[in-house]
Amino acid sequence: MTTSRALYLEDNFLRECDATVISIKDGKYVVLDQTIFYPNGGGQPYDTGKLLKNGETFNVIYVGKFSGEISHEVDRPGLTFGDRVHCILDWERRYLFMRSHTAAHVFASQLCLGTGALVTGNQLEVDKIRFDFSLEKFDREILEEYIEKANELFKQDIPVKSYILSRGEALNIPGIIKMAEAFPPDIPNLRVVEIVGVDRQADGGTHVKSLKEVGQIVLLKAENKGKQNRRVYFKLV
Repeated sequence: MTTSRALYLEDNFLRECDATVISIKDGKYVVLDQTIFYPNGGGQPYDTGKLLKNGETFNVIYVGKFSGEISHEVDRPGLTFGDRVHCILDWERRYLFMRSHTAAHVFASQLCLGTGALVTGNQLEVDKIRFDFSLEKFDREILEEYIEKANELFKQDIPVKSYILSRGEALNIPGIIKMAEAFPPDIPNLRVVEIVGVDRQADGGTHVKSLKEVGQIVLLKAENKGKQNRRVYFKLV
C-alpha cells in the first residue's frame, strides 16, 4: 500500500503543494508524503514540474508508480530524507491531459453505447488521443458520427465529478468497465468518474469539472488493427 497521499485524486485542480521527502533512491528517485504529480498509467501520461527546496530547483522529469509507491524522478541529486519541498506542476501539460481524458471518456461512451464496442486500448498524447475498439464494422462515417455526438455534448455545461464506491456497488453499475477483458484491481473501494447523464466509469485519472472546458475534437485517422480491432486517432481543437 502506498504511503504517499495522492492529492491529484482529491482535487484535480491543485497546482502546488508542500511535501516532505520520505525516501530517495540513487539520488534522483524521490517519494513524498503527498503529491500532486500524476504517475504514468491507465493511458494518461505522467505529470512534470518542479520541486523547490530553499531556492534550489529540482525538475521533475518522470513520475511512475512502483511497488505501490509514487516515485518522482528529478534531474539532479541534492534532495535528502526529511527535506521539505514545494511542488509545482507544469499546469499547461496537466490541464491538456485533463481535457483530453474527459474527451476520451465521452467519445468512448458514445461509441460503446451506440455500437456495443468495447475499448481494447487507449493512450493520451500531447498532440493526439488514441483509442482501440472491438468494432465489427469499420466505417469512417460511423466514427465521424460519434465524434459529432461528443462535440455536441462538449457545448454543454455538464458536470464531471468523482467519488468512491464500494467495489460491489460500483461493479453493479451497467457499463462501469469499458475495457475489454479488463477488471479493476482487487481493492474494496473504487474511484468512479461520472459525467452527469452521460457516463460513469471506474477511473483513476484526472478530469475537468465541466464538459465545456474540453473544447471540440476532430478525427485524425482510423486504422484496421486486426479482425475486429479498430484504432482511432483524434485531437482537441
